[in-house]
Amino acid sequence: MAHINLGNDLPGIRGPMAFSPQTSQPLNDFANALLATDEGLSRGERELIGAYVSQLNDCHFCQNIHGAVASHFLGEEETVVAVKTDLYRAPISEKMRALLFIAFSVQKGGKHVTTYQVAAAREAGATDRDIHDTVLIAAAFCMFNRYVDGLATWAPDDPAFYRHRAEKVAELGYRSEPTGYMPDKEVEG
Repeated sequence: MAHINLGNDLPGIRGPMAFSPQTSQPLNDFANALLATDEGLSRGERELIGAYVSQLNDCHFCQNIHGAVASHFLGEEETVVAVKTDLYRAPISEKMRALLFIAFSVQKGGKHVTTYQVAAAREAGATDRDIHDTVLIAAAFCMFNRYVDGLATWAPDDPAFYRHRAEKVAELGYRSEPTGYMPDKEVEG
């Protein structure tokens, strides 16, 4: 049960967003700007960063929904599981691994990012835009995770729920309207 009466039983971030429509639209616009583009990093890579940071923050809802969205865009689930299980051995590019190490440091605190990490990312092929976006995505997910868990929202356990919703996110992006991101608790298929 959430710490406050949200006036709905929507899971994860959808509950507080429905409770506060005046903040949900800017947050969804921000999420779309960060995640719904293939400029530089792909959508799958962007979602993977969000899922990884959410896993580090132990945010059940966010790591599962963004892991499912990442899997949707990457075309398979194994990479997301591997990154969350063992980043050193995950089947990802050295560039992505270096960027995820930066995201790891951002999750600990912005001052934990080192010049060595940035140089390693550049050496692996990361652009300044890739590094910028990684830091911003990681920082944003720390906020999103704390929003979700700070209000003690509930999260489904069924992976099919997240896969179903990932298809909606891929199709519609992050939206405040009932037809968008997480409109209900039903699971299809």
